[in-house]
Amino acid sequence: MSYTDHIFTDYRRRVKELEASGNPFGRGIAFIAGEYVPLNEARIPILDQGFLHSDLTYDVPAVWNGRFFRLDEHLDRFEKSCAQLRLKSPLPRREIRDRLVEMVAKSGIRDAYVMLIVTRGLRFVRQYAPEECDNFCYLMVMPYLWVMDEATQRTGGSAVITRTVRRVPPGAIDPTVKNLQWGDFTRGLLEARDRGAMYPILTDGDAHLTEGSGFNVILIKEGKLYTPKKGVLEGVTRKSVLAVAETLGYPSTIDDVPVELAYRCDEILFVTTAGGVMPITTLDGQPVGDGEVGPISKALWKGYWDAHSDPALSFEIDYSR
Repeated sequence: MSYTDHIFTDYRRRVKELEASGNPFGRGIAFIAGEYVPLNEARIPILDQGFLHSDLTYDVPAVWNGRFFRLDEHLDRFEKSCAQLRLKSPLPRREIRDRLVEMVAKSGIRDAYVMLIVTRGLRFVRQYAPEECDNFCYLMVMPYLWVMDEATQRTGGSAVITRTVRRVPPGAIDPTVKNLQWGDFTRGLLEARDRGAMYPILTDGDAHLTEGSGFNVILIKEGKLYTPKKGVLEGVTRKSVLAVAETLGYPSTIDDVPVELAYRCDEILFVTTAGGVMPITTLDGQPVGDGEVGPISKALWKGYWDAHSDPALSFEIDYSR
């Protein structure tokens, strides 16, 4: 049995059950301006500064097999990001949490990609002080998104270390605040595709790795995990994977990671809520290690998904409500 079979077989079954349900929210549900609407009918004001200037923050927890995974940790990071950007959600934390649970239950989606967003609203800070702006809050639930599809997760994806673009420095945009200012990531994706690869890894311009387009990077060398400290989002998924590694006896370090280590490591992983643990087996057109998904990657992949059923990290949703 493949290391992915125990996840994807059940996932496909749950997708078929959802499609057969006829639920009007089965393809997604949004909470906007005090109302629940099907996601494909959701609209935002064109003058919202989140749209016009990306003046916002957001977070992305997930539901797997009917269980919310590490929701409170995502809410912690969301509140911290709002404070750093001087945003204040018009919905208190408890209401956001309760509404997200209710939305998942209404949708019937058992494997969900969830977004919560706070924007500056209709006033912008060039003319108004932050406290004079009425911020907006949007909530969304949709079927789970796979950044890396099933077939690629079985064999490993391809990546490049970008040559034409570097990560925006922390002095310009704080990477610990989850944001949608993706100019560098988009350029990195374009370069990767121009070079025949799927994903980019961006550097800090000083010979160190940072992150990829919406995911943290983990290198594995001689049984130890290395992941960048600076210029990256402090990912909840990365935290989960490092916890699994510790349980399995693999040490890890969060520190500066030199670019050259990527070319001589044994395994490479990308980790993110939208896709989980994503093995990379080709870097800059050359095989990583022996060019196959490595044994530690497989163990971390399985351990990460198994953790979603841990009651210490997740809670079950009542779909009968």
